Amino acid sequence: MSSTPGEQQQDGRFDGPALLEQLRGWAGALGFSQIGVADIDLAAAEPGLLAWLAAGHHGQMHYMAAHGLKRARPAELLPGTLRVITARMDYLPAATPEGWQAIEWQGLQRPEQAQVSLYARGRDYHKVLRQRLQQLATRLEQAVGPLGYRVFTDSAPVLEVELATRSGLGWRGKHTLALDREAGSMFFLGEILVDLPLPLTPATSAHCGQCSACLDVCPTRAITAPYRVDARRCISYLTIESDEPIPPALRPLMGNRIYGCDDCQLACPWNKFAGRSTLPDFDARPALSAPTLLELWQWDEAEFLRRTEGSAIRRIGIERWRRNLAVALGNALRAAEQPALRAALHAARPRASALVAEHIDWALSESL
Repeated sequence: MSSTPGEQQQDGRFDGPALLEQLRGWAGALGFSQIGVADIDLAAAEPGLLAWLAAGHHGQMHYMAAHGLKRARPAELLPGTLRVITARMDYLPAATPEGWQAIEWQGLQRPEQAQVSLYARGRDYHKVLRQRLQQLATRLEQAVGPLGYRVFTDSAPVLEVELATRSGLGWRGKHTLALDREAGSMFFLGEILVDLPLPLTPATSAHCGQCSACLDVCPTRAITAPYRVDARRCISYLTIESDEPIPPALRPLMGNRIYGCDDCQLACPWNKFAGRSTLPDFDARPALSAPTLLELWQWDEAEFLRRTEGSAIRRIGIERWRRNLAVALGNALRAAEQPALRAALHAARPRASALVAEHIDWALSESL
């Protein structure tokens, strides 16, 4: 039976285990797959964060260096924070068939097909998770009374994977993503910072063992060592976060990946257990399911904005989108001469921005 406001907390006391169980129920109804509670002492993670930043592995993501150790100190984001509620939300569409990894590998072997990362084929996860985390926080406040809280999903300087693994949502895989024995890694993470001393949920043990599948499969060798990723070589970073020209040496390695990269997750054995979302938000949009490069290249800015409305893809803008497509078109031409692709690149060259023009020129010259 649901509590009424103030029922769970009286005179500063509340039934922690019972409240946590209710939280799990409310979260499940909102589409979350798992809830945990982490402490805010992340001091043990600070040396690794500083070393990663010092090595320049964050690339152009200057905000990471700017926030520095604040990422490991949740109470600096919200004074009074005592706990972090962590949330996992699976994102594979409900209709995803068994053997979906093989289907994705097949798509990567079709040079003329545009490969969009699985998580980005539906609605923008920032919108979905933030809205539902807010609803969860509101429900909690209704139960306990006035509550200091703040919700996040990939939207603030928070060590999301560190918090998730400390609270039992999985362990950190060698590709640095959170992994769960019953859910793989195909999920989003979100957090609610609260000034409520909820009971902590225990961490789980790691189960990567001697497996190195994610390191071995990375197209650009961005996973430089177990648990260490150099973002400057990562295709997800290059196609989404960076607004600079893609390094020429890495362009051939990108293949037909135009937004993100799933290879390390496709190769991970644990993802045979990846969960399906209960929300239609993550169902793939037809235009992003298995489009051809030429179809997407023909979009003008108005169509790009229309097709990506409510999508995470819109955030990169038309220039990065066409930059990425130009690289993939060049790689398709390297695989096999296709007059239609070459003609499309030539036709776009006179009107292209300097950034896109550079990648068109590369695509045309590399495929001669």
